[in-house]
Amino acid sequence: MASDGSPREKQKKKKKKADRSGTDRADAEETDAQLEIQRLTAAGHAALQSGDNNAALQSFRSALKAASKLREKKLQRTCAFNLGAAYVEAGEPQKGLDVLSSTQPGERGERIADLQFNLATAHEALGDRAQAVRHYLQAAQLYRSQGDAGAEGDACVRLAHCHLLGKEWDEAAAGFQRAAESYKVAGNASAAALALKDAGKHMLQSGRSSGDHIISVLTDSLEMSSGMSDQHALGKLLSDVALSFSQMRLFSEASECYEQALPLVSSKPHRLAVVLQNLGAVYNSLGQYQQSLRFHREAAALHGSLGSRGAQGRCFSNLGFALVELGELEEAWESYLHAQQAFRDTDDPSGQWQACEGLGGIKLQMRDPEKAAMYYQDALRLLCKCQDVSGSVQERLVSELSEALQQKLLLQQRTVPERRHNRRQPRTMAVRSDAQPWRREMQNGENTPPDGKQQSQTITSSETLLQQEQEQADHHNTLPEANRNLNNTYDKAEMNQILPSEPPGSPAHGQSEQIRVSREHFRLKKSDFTFTAEPVKPGPAQMNGHSLVGSPVTPPPSAEATPLTRRLKSRFCTVM
Repeated sequence: MASDGSPREKQKKKKKKADRSGTDRADAEETDAQLEIQRLTAAGHAALQSGDNNAALQSFRSALKAASKLREKKLQRTCAFNLGAAYVEAGEPQKGLDVLSSTQPGERGERIADLQFNLATAHEALGDRAQAVRHYLQAAQLYRSQGDAGAEGDACVRLAHCHLLGKEWDEAAAGFQRAAESYKVAGNASAAALALKDAGKHMLQSGRSSGDHIISVLTDSLEMSSGMSDQHALGKLLSDVALSFSQMRLFSEASECYEQALPLVSSKPHRLAVVLQNLGAVYNSLGQYQQSLRFHREAAALHGSLGSRGAQGRCFSNLGFALVELGELEEAWESYLHAQQAFRDTDDPSGQWQACEGLGGIKLQMRDPEKAAMYYQDALRLLCKCQDVSGSVQERLVSELSEALQQKLLLQQRTVPERRHNRRQPRTMAVRSDAQPWRREMQNGENTPPDGKQQSQTITSSETLLQQEQEQADHHNTLPEANRNLNNTYDKAEMNQILPSEPPGSPAHGQSEQIRVSREHFRLKKSDFTFTAEPVKPGPAQMNGHSLVGSPVTPPPSAEATPLTRRLKSRFCTVM
């Protein structure tokens, strides 16, 4: 029997020691590889945060290469997941989709929802909206099953944006509402407020929701926004909600929102100009013209300093309309001239014909029908260059032109007899010769002249007709279209859409009156909001019908919230 110190036993011990040493060395190498993957993954995340997509891709590629040498399949899937997401983030969605599609997660793990989210993002970037919608829905359902309400809200917002790309307003509104519910569960009131604001906006755009329902959603948005700490985001939300109220012709509610947004956007000139312009337009709609003047002038001055010539023209047109209503015709004339020139500078025939209509109305009030007719003719000529203009606009302009021509003819008829009487007959004879015709009028049942004095029939009838025509001119000069440019510039990023409000008498106007009855649903208190920005400083008083704009400012990603063309964000995971 061999002793423990025999050569054979010693050889076995050496072999076991070598095996243990090899195992330890392999374990050590795998541990080192995992640490390196962890380092590379962290470097990739840091590069993404700094905006260096190339460095991020390089780090994630290296991490995947290192992981492929290991036996841990889950680690390999994680590295492939991050690389695919980085490709999407870097604007290479097809490469990202290829890498993500090759990722097989095995059992349903917590990252499967993120995988569906990233697959949806890649499909959205590639323009495959149907696949994007499918994957976003799956992601939202998986997030809900995991109890991750915040991530579910994010998926629903992205789902809503996919519907917006297809102009599916109802589906988009439903997506934003579901997102708001998820954010409420997650305790994110600010995100819920933004989602509700967008839901209300697109419900209004759809035209299928009741006024009460839209008002309820917008009011909930205002209530949820009361605790928002981001003052700029709050200012934008208030102005967006105000725009929706304006489109519903709830101008009192709109003015309150705009007033509260004013100090919050004072540090952002473009957005401030938009809010000032809209606030002036809302006060025009409320008939509070004296109060609107300051906002028109400040908006025109600010737009001018920012080089927004077209927007400045609309402010001048708004100002001109308010001044006409206040009877300040000379100043209104100057404002419309400024507006006309601004629209010429920007080659805007739509703005030009409105300015011409305003100028024609002023000339009609100034008893200058010849020039009024000239401006109405210019307005009709410019109208032919515009698309999507209601036929009622052309009919109104034709009617105003006809009115101006009739007044011109009446003035000519009035002037000729006066000259003939002055040349050919003594003054007393002129009165006596007209007495019998005037008596014949009395016998035919005509009204007696004021104060019972005999007057020239020519003069009397001309003046009466002129007064009637002037009253009609004054009625038409309220320019329902000149005060109609309720436009939505707030967000394109640089978007500048015009959303007209319907003049009284139109079907849409009747509908808005029904909506106005439901104001009891709107409860807005100043105490609901916190203001920390500096007050607005009045700009120089510049003169420039009634434009509501959205804002040429790109908001933080959330909703107008988020522009339709935007940089898509993916989800990443860390390696533990």
